[in-house]
Amino acid sequence: MPRPRTTWPRTGQTPLDDRRHPRARRRRRPSGALLGVVPFFAYTTVFLVIPTLVVVVGAFTSGAGVTLGNVEALTQPAVLAALQHSVVLSAVTAAGGAVIGAVLAYAVSTGRGGGVMTRFVTSLCGVLAQFGGVALAFAFLASFGATGFLTTWLARIGVDTGPGLWLYEWDKGLMLVYLYFQVPLMLIVFLPAVEGLRPQWREATETLGGSTWVYWRRVAAPILLPSFVGAMLLLFTNAFSAYATAAALVSQGSPLLPLAIGNTLTSEVILGQENVGKAMALAMVVVVAIVMGLYAVLDRRASKWLTP
Repeated sequence: MPRPRTTWPRTGQTPLDDRRHPRARRRRRPSGALLGVVPFFAYTTVFLVIPTLVVVVGAFTSGAGVTLGNVEALTQPAVLAALQHSVVLSAVTAAGGAVIGAVLAYAVSTGRGGGVMTRFVTSLCGVLAQFGGVALAFAFLASFGATGFLTTWLARIGVDTGPGLWLYEWDKGLMLVYLYFQVPLMLIVFLPAVEGLRPQWREATETLGGSTWVYWRRVAAPILLPSFVGAMLLLFTNAFSAYATAAALVSQGSPLLPLAIGNTLTSEVILGQENVGKAMALAMVVVVAIVMGLYAVLDRRASKWLTP
């Protein structure tokens, strides 16, 4: 018995006819299908593509024309020290925030899925991860500053915390402040990976005689490692590019690269160094591009295990 000949509705064409006539298929597509992505491309062009082009062009030009002097200025001791401090600050806070956030993510994942406490913690972390800038700096000053609430309260009970100058140092105060938004960001990013662990994998390990330690060492840890390292790279990028919080706390000198860039553009003492600041910004773009490239590779590898 011959198979019935199927046709597309409205057009009366068969699937075979549609494959043979791609132009007719293209003509049926709505002409305004791309209008939905126009705002995205406009936003990306204005806030990402154009600033990047300005930085790249400015890094290799000066008033006299094309030059490499701006890039050569990156070898100055002050610039290298600021880059080193930024990398150390970002790496330490990324590692600390990743470890603490991963433990909290596992604790949240063990709760009842969709429960009130789980929704409250994830919502709170979503708010705290975006709480930064001058508001965060003021909160820490009001709590841990020389006349802060906690400093005054500890002094009343006999605990001397000193004048509170540690809060203004990049290797002490800024690390604590950065951890404030690094930990909740890690929980948000890493929680889907922890929740992606299937109970069947643990049951299979126990069936084969494996202990909890064996399960975490040979099953869970290899699966979560790409996601963990990728999330830590994301935290590194987040701390490396932060500016407002550091600018509000550190007012003396430019111990970090973002502050050094800001000084070349706004300082009344350092004049004519705008293009040097663009060269430093280009160095930051290169570092962030490398880190995010590694993050994309690890995220692709982790998705192989976590896709249902």
